[in-house]
Amino acid sequence: MNSIQQLIKQQPKDWSLKQEFYKKADIYEREIEKIYMDSWLFIGHNSQIPNKGDYFVYNLLSESVIIVRGRDDQIHAYMNVCRHRGSRICVEEKGNVKRFTCPYHAWTYNLEGSLITAKTLSNGIKKEEFGLHKCQIEVVEGLILLNFSDQPSSLDNLKDELSEPMKMFGFKDLKIAAHKNYPIDANWKLAVENYNECYHCAPSHPEYSQSHTQKLTDIQEYDQSQQKMLDSLSACGMKNIEISADYTSQTSGQEQYAYWRYALFDGYVTGSKSGKPIAPLIGEIKQFNSGASDFNIGPVTFLLAYCDHVVVYVFTPTEHTACQCDVYWMVHGNAIEGEDYNLDELTWLWDVTTKADERIVINNQKGINSRKYQPGPFTEKESSEKKFIRWYLALMHD
Repeated sequence: MNSIQQLIKQQPKDWSLKQEFYKKADIYEREIEKIYMDSWLFIGHNSQIPNKGDYFVYNLLSESVIIVRGRDDQIHAYMNVCRHRGSRICVEEKGNVKRFTCPYHAWTYNLEGSLITAKTLSNGIKKEEFGLHKCQIEVVEGLILLNFSDQPSSLDNLKDELSEPMKMFGFKDLKIAAHKNYPIDANWKLAVENYNECYHCAPSHPEYSQSHTQKLTDIQEYDQSQQKMLDSLSACGMKNIEISADYTSQTSGQEQYAYWRYALFDGYVTGSKSGKPIAPLIGEIKQFNSGASDFNIGPVTFLLAYCDHVVVYVFTPTEHTACQCDVYWMVHGNAIEGEDYNLDELTWLWDVTTKADERIVINNQKGINSRKYQPGPFTEKESSEKKFIRWYLALMHD
């Protein structure tokens, strides 16, 4: 049986991965350790827990983390594991508490994670040595990012370079209007690969392709649309910014990230069925611009920012043959549902598109499972997918 290193050596450059990368359990376990336990992941927005004692629980595979706003008004993350015998402490998904009490033997912790009550504890056992295990957490312009590593990659460059475009869209002042989870019976890489290319957009996503120029293959037509969008940025209170520090462009020791903006077709100013606004303007934007902005944060978190709302995509595995896509829709924090936006209109495009992607990716996995599957060459329209695969192979080889 081929080792991972042998498979990487045999992998044709800029072609889809060999079958084993999607099916072997030992490769999957290595991916979890090197990617999901060592990357920054979007898990929510600080508006979800505005008050001291507010918390929610984030789960990934066998790990569970309590995200809480402490008495210091800062957001903290603690592993949801009692220091007594390991029971889960929080069994509710969210709430507000003054302290955390384990439902098994009532060991109790304060909002700073310190053990404050443990009845009949033996003499010589010091409670201060049994605080909850901390998890690395950062709040970047309102976005809550989590990393399971004790020595995570730095976010310094990301904060420095993405600060301007994040402020442009007012990330700090947004709120989550909707969150949907989409289970996918396929290896997680297929879902990420699919998101990273729009070669499939025209044949597979008629709703998306009605409004987004990413479907175009004619370079001249695309460039004309792009220039028209860029020419109106300044009047809209926006700037032309392009940042590429993701995948193969990642700086050593720093988390990866990227930002760029592309045009929508004439008659569309946001990701809506009609092309008309569906929520109040966000951030520093003065008027609608016919474009959409892509943010990448880490390898599996993607944000699509329109002038009136932001959509967040996060891809995570549930097992080596299945994954999930969490989609969040964010609007201005003061926007009122039913008055300033309609939830069905807000979620329509990326709900129908994600459901289509689910079918696409599952069908892709079924084909890969065939004994006749062989890798195929990427096209010029799949440049981001090429970068992802190159990064993935280099990381797995180390």
